Amino acid sequence: MTKRILVLDDRENLLTLMRMLLEDEDYQVSVLQRGEGAIERIREEMPDLVILDLKLADASGTDILVGLRSQAGTADIPIIVYSAAVLETEALSNLIAGNPARYANVSVLPKPSDLDTLLERVQQVLGVAQSS
Repeated sequence: MTKRILVLDDRENLLTLMRMLLEDEDYQVSVLQRGEGAIERIREEMPDLVILDLKLADASGTDILVGLRSQAGTADIPIIVYSAAVLETEALSNLIAGNPARYANVSVLPKPSDLDTLLERVQQVLGVAQSS
């Protein structure tokens, strides 16, 4: 079964690259460039994985993450936080450390990381065998 990934980032060029990379690996990819309505969209689509930037033009990625974790239907969706926001990433790490059970399937990958590293993390989170 094809795994579904939703990517949320406000940089259109990065969304395009990530979509191409993931679709080349046979993932079904949805992208969002705005945080507004993201929780509702994720709840509707129920992806197998969310890749989330913390600093969005119109919303806080941390607020989206907390919102997803607070709803029974979305609480268990794995999330890769892919962000260059150092202070926000540090605050998120503290949030995760304060409640590790709630955030057990959240991993943080700092930008810039090359796209191969991102793909490896996606495969690891989804339990997909890596191609050689």
